[in-house]
Amino acid sequence: LHRVTGVVGLNHIIHPSTPPSEQNQLTTTSSLNKFVNILNTMMNSILRKKVSSKVAQMQAIRTTAAASFHSSAPTSANEYHGTTILCVRKNGQVCMMGDGMVSMGNMIVKPNATKIRRILPKGTEDPQKGTIVGFAGATADAFTLLERLEGKLDEYPGQLSRSCVELAKGWRTDKYLRRLEASLIVADENVSLEITGNGDVLEMNDGVVSVGSGSPFALAAARALMSVEDMTAEEVAAKAMNVAADMCVYTNKEFLTLTIDATDAEEPESE
Repeated sequence: LHRVTGVVGLNHIIHPSTPPSEQNQLTTTSSLNKFVNILNTMMNSILRKKVSSKVAQMQAIRTTAAASFHSSAPTSANEYHGTTILCVRKNGQVCMMGDGMVSMGNMIVKPNATKIRRILPKGTEDPQKGTIVGFAGATADAFTLLERLEGKLDEYPGQLSRSCVELAKGWRTDKYLRRLEASLIVADENVSLEITGNGDVLEMNDGVVSVGSGSPFALAAARALMSVEDMTAEEVAAKAMNVAADMCVYTNKEFLTLTIDATDAEEPESE
């Protein structure tokens, strides 16, 4: 045994019944099998990593889509989005109501801020001919957009829809305005609109519009109360905002209300 050297000789001694040529084939086949097993292990590892990466990407996309479903959904703890603004149009009246809370993350900064205002056209002092605006988002960003909106209303007097579309176009395309993070509700005697930084100008078919962190609660409550014929737009807005304040921790009950007369009042039926 000590005189025999080489793999073939050792294999022949270990398996004396197997010729050396077959021993070489067995050794080669075993090496190939090990190599194939290593390749399979590496491919499986690569595939698992790719699948995990795809799953992570899909989860990120779903999270982003859920956060951007409503324009006022906060994307960080330092953004001012904790508020509720509601606009109700019913029976010839338009009522916009907003709470007064300003929050930064989990801290209340101010409980009685003014988040809705009235814009009067040039040369007119009649508040019923004006436009009421409410905002949710950073205060500086919102007032920048309000100034832009006033300019568009002066450029297109009496054309609120066109003014809002022009504002949304500039908001979406301008490299400075696109960084502004706020949502607006705009209403006059003819139409109520929501404007977002995504370039959307939305008009609801039921006359109820809401933005802010408590908007889902206020919107649902207001839509449920719209079928109560004896309730005015202001009463519907007040009850809906109370529901939102009870359910949303970023909404308080320091409400501010503005109303105007609408032109969509139903004419009484003649007997």
